[in-house]
Amino acid sequence: HVQLVESGGGSAQAGGSLRLSCVTSDYTGTYCLGWFRQAPGKEREGVAFVYFGGGSTYYADSVKGRFTISQDKGKNTVYLQMNSLKPEDTALYYCVTSSGYWGQGTQVTVS
Repeated sequence: HVQLVESGGGSAQAGGSLRLSCVTSDYTGTYCLGWFRQAPGKEREGVAFVYFGGGSTYYADSVKGRFTISQDKGKNTVYLQMNSLKPEDTALYYCVTSSGYWGQGTQVTVS
């Protein structure tokens, strides 16, 4: 059973930054890892993904130019650097693997 442990959420002011981390216990069978988010009353949104093979990345239009996803394979960790935060970035952020595993979520609140 793969475990994902997220950290780094919290509160920030608009224009500020936060960095989320996701440590996975096992990358076996995973070719992509990334972040979804869900705000109250809104649909779940795919935010950013990194593909392990070539290192290519995907970003939702809403975060392009502000968020950066990166990976440290040696630490089995993926990061989401979030800059220029906006109140609309407020949501519960989930780390997700292409093999179908989800983390418990970490709250990001921007005021």
